[in-house]
Amino acid sequence: MCIGIPGQISAIDGVQAKVDVCGIKRDVDLTLVGAVDENGQSRIGQWVLVHVGFAMSIINEEEARDTLAALENMFEVEPDVGALLFGEER
Repeated sequence: MCIGIPGQISAIDGVQAKVDVCGIKRDVDLTLVGAVDENGQSRIGQWVLVHVGFAMSIINEEEARDTLAALENMFEVEPDVGALLFGEER
């Protein structure tokens, strides 16, 4: 099963970004979505769907929060989801 995790872009350096996922900063490659939007504006603050270190798509904040809530509910019955949300150290 493949799961994309929503995160918010907090910093960009070239096509590499720091993305906040549940308080954990992750290194994410923006090559597939670009570091700027169609108007040439930085993607800092935007939400992305992350899978295996790549931002797969841009999503809106409502969709991101709904997906995070669903994943947190999954975590209650499937603890392995916690590594996706909170990192391996949890």
